Amino acid sequence: MEKRNTKYILFGNTYQAEKSKSIGQIINVLQKRQTRIAIEADFYQFIQQTLGLQFQPDEIIHHPEDHFSASFAISMGGDGTFLKTAAFIGNKGIPIIGINTGRLGFLADVLPEDIEHCINALDSGDFLIERRSLLRATDSEGTLQPYPYALNEVAILKHDNSSMISIQTRIDDNLLTTYQADGLIISTPTGSTGYSLSVGGPIISPTSHSIVLTPVAPHSLNIRPIVLNDDITIRLSVKSRNHHFLASIDGRSQSLPDHVEIMIRRAPYYINVVKRQNTHFFQTLRNKLLWGADIRV
Repeated sequence: MEKRNTKYILFGNTYQAEKSKSIGQIINVLQKRQTRIAIEADFYQFIQQTLGLQFQPDEIIHHPEDHFSASFAISMGGDGTFLKTAAFIGNKGIPIIGINTGRLGFLADVLPEDIEHCINALDSGDFLIERRSLLRATDSEGTLQPYPYALNEVAILKHDNSSMISIQTRIDDNLLTTYQADGLIISTPTGSTGYSLSVGGPIISPTSHSIVLTPVAPHSLNIRPIVLNDDITIRLSVKSRNHHFLASIDGRSQSLPDHVEIMIRRAPYYINVVKRQNTHFFQTLRNKLLWGADIRV
């Protein structure tokens, strides 16, 4: 039987076998439908060597720079795996569906027991696409890592053994303030439920056009998070006693000298996130944060 034109690319967690054990179920479901299956090379090696799963994909994708396309990308793991998948997909526009094999996530919100139902929904067109904005971080010396885009956040942080840092923050060349803190998190709406939330930042609807600035352990108690429109340029100048600081882009950290200025803008493209019909961010929010739950039970 000739294979259909629908093509899926599979990504997964390559560190914890438990989080990838349902990949066999996904492959079986896709093979029954005669769909074409591509897989990211490291994940393919992992499921062969660690899980003992043998199958022959139609294509193996080795690098984000490769020319590839697909109808959908499936990310199996948690929100961290989803972020890595988004970085691999880049600006190719391939919609991503997240299968969560750990705790309930905000990005990966499909449970393993719903895999077949989810694939059915994708085949029948019973889904929505949410466009999620990213941030692009550049620096004055061009030393930032090759992929400077963040779906969640860019964080400017002190080194572990240093004192707090000073972060002069300008918005479109207008001075906002100089943060005296352990760091500053610049978050997308998607990332507002991640690192930013853990240090007291606000929750932002994921499709809103905004950027959140959340200080980490500020020296002054009257410094609070601020929500800004996402059509701005943020310029950060850092001063540190050891003359270095960390720039973390969705958890990918790099040490930079403190004479380097960081510029952060909205990225020129979006990540397409697949959401099933009748599921909503607010539902995930209630379940994840246990809103309305009776803690006495």
